[in-house]
Amino acid sequence: MKTKLRKARNTRILFFIVFVSFVFFVANYLFLFQPLPGIPAFQQVRAAHLRSDGLLLDRYGEVIHEMRTDGRGRRLDWIPLKDISPALQSSILAGEDHRFYRHGGVDWISLGAAALGAFHPSRMRGASTITMQLAALLDEGLQPGKSQRSAYQKSRQIRAARAYEKTWSKAQILEAYLNLVTFRGELQGIAAAARGLFGKEPQGLNDVEGVIFTALVRSPNAGIESVLYRARALGQSMKLNLAAGEIEAAVRNSLSRPYFVRPQIALAPHVALRLFGESKMTGARERISCTLDGRLQNFTVEALRHHVLSARSQNMHDGSALVVDNRSGEVLAYVGNIGDQSSAKYVDGIQAARQAGSTLKPFVFALAFENRLITPVSLIEDSPLDIPVPGGVYRPKNYDNIFHGAVTARVALASSLNVPAVKTLNLVGVEPFVDRLRLFGFSGLESPEFYGPSLALGSADVTLWNLVNAYRTLANGGMWSPLRLTHEGEEKRQRVLSAESAFLVADILSDRESRSRTFALESPLSTRFWTAVKTGTSKDMRDNWCVGFSDQFTVGIWAGNFSGLPMWDVSGVTGAAPVWVEVMNWLHRNQSSHQPLPPSGLVQKTIRIPAIAQERKDWFIAGTDTMLVEPAAGMAISRIVYPANGTIVALDPDIPANAQKMFFEASPATANLEWFLDGQNIGQTAALTSWAPQKGKHVLKLMEKGHGELDSVGFEVRGN
Repeated sequence: MKTKLRKARNTRILFFIVFVSFVFFVANYLFLFQPLPGIPAFQQVRAAHLRSDGLLLDRYGEVIHEMRTDGRGRRLDWIPLKDISPALQSSILAGEDHRFYRHGGVDWISLGAAALGAFHPSRMRGASTITMQLAALLDEGLQPGKSQRSAYQKSRQIRAARAYEKTWSKAQILEAYLNLVTFRGELQGIAAAARGLFGKEPQGLNDVEGVIFTALVRSPNAGIESVLYRARALGQSMKLNLAAGEIEAAVRNSLSRPYFVRPQIALAPHVALRLFGESKMTGARERISCTLDGRLQNFTVEALRHHVLSARSQNMHDGSALVVDNRSGEVLAYVGNIGDQSSAKYVDGIQAARQAGSTLKPFVFALAFENRLITPVSLIEDSPLDIPVPGGVYRPKNYDNIFHGAVTARVALASSLNVPAVKTLNLVGVEPFVDRLRLFGFSGLESPEFYGPSLALGSADVTLWNLVNAYRTLANGGMWSPLRLTHEGEEKRQRVLSAESAFLVADILSDRESRSRTFALESPLSTRFWTAVKTGTSKDMRDNWCVGFSDQFTVGIWAGNFSGLPMWDVSGVTGAAPVWVEVMNWLHRNQSSHQPLPPSGLVQKTIRIPAIAQERKDWFIAGTDTMLVEPAAGMAISRIVYPANGTIVALDPDIPANAQKMFFEASPATANLEWFLDGQNIGQTAALTSWAPQKGKHVLKLMEKGHGELDSVGFEVRGN
């Protein structure tokens, strides 16, 4: 009896399947007597595939950065079927359409079984073939609404699937499906999914990852347990030889954390952000060409990163680098920070305003040369200087706290002496200097009153972008034009400094001998080819700069901390300069650099400077040349080093009066120079001279036998 009932039930089921299949078959051919719908060609679909990432190309057409530009989905390049793992293909076919190569777009057996399952909810299963799913992916009208597809949509989907099968090959259908289907969240296509979930390329996927992806196709946003159940079931049905727990470990590792599609190349994030943000192109299929040199960019990134990481013990955590072509202004390397190891990897250090330090000194002297206020051989006294300013007295000091006496302007600039720079700014005027800096492209400057004389030492905040272009202007003989990241647009050039003055500054910044007083003859600033370079360190060692140029390139390096914390014992020569010289050497690995020809308005003469026992050749702007340089009237070549004028000395009440001494220091210390304190001779400078301080105001004079007073300072002693 039971056997008869079972046979009767099976007969009814078979009849139902045949009936349903017949109904769908007839409906598909007779539906409104319409012909098969028109479908796109495979090549058309492939060509229309858009990455969600824009590609930044360097000057040679090589990709140097990938950046997401489309928020509608995460898509990468179209992957040919031959480059997709066979393990994944097998899993997809086994889980989604195991009769894929035997049907003509519609699996009528599965379709009938699905219809029967409508009467048995516990047995419900999908019946859409891969071809039918592809039809829905390519036609929004075939995608289900809030629930399931309508009968009308299903009929259209069947007819579309049959049409694809007639015009596309099976390989094309499977390839398109794997590139268009969503696997997880917004990960569309196997390329984005493989890289986002497993950090792999599609050809490297194994059996475990194949069954996981197949489980995700059915429900891309399913929970971990649901995906795990489906993946295990598929692995068992495929009889894969997988170790116990292998699938579970892979599922939990890939789905328990946010997915991340790591770019294959990311050399220029800040340039990409800037150019794609400015681009008026629409859609994700953007390819923007820029001026960067990919090889130089990569070298500069690595050189900067290596040096900054090696200086962590000196509390240096960040750095930036900019390399430009002198003639065109095209940016060849743009490194905003050292990347993931930076303290703030999204900060663009090239556009961040930081205190300039000594890097502004060349422009002070350039303006003084142009205005014919000084020449490179003019003597400037490097000695203690007190400048009254609102709120007190400004007293500049040199980096090494040593004063060098009378020096030429050439030595003062090349060796970066502070007092001569401040004195030169006083000649030029703070307001004219600020106006000239604006012409050089420095933006965001405050009023001249805000800075005062400290502007000569770089109290203004500047960006590496503007600073490098200002030095490039010196390299170009005083002609300024904007920097460029693309090849588009017309170059706008304007003269902001005389060619003669620009040449003099460049000549001084390339003078190794004149630089040696501070930096020694051999340092990272001394290249084997012609370069002009300047370093700078801001207050408390918070910023460290090195900017310089050859005949073809200008390179600027900043080192420090984005947080503003000071570094420890880091100067321009030890902080930024090593990276500068590495980059310069790379640029000139196959070519040399030569000093520019002097402009016609310059003359070269041999001059004597008896005050410092020097005779040398030097350049002059025509009309300012001389053959003999002597100190100006009242200029103290011999000087009092200590105390400085205006010094206040406080007596210590806890120390006996006869034990408190004050020592005087002069330069040079010779037997023919004598101290006179309040009109009384107290000894020669050749011997260390001490004095028991007495309360009150005093005048100390430095006298030369037979010649009278050489220098004089006033100081005060206070106490109980």
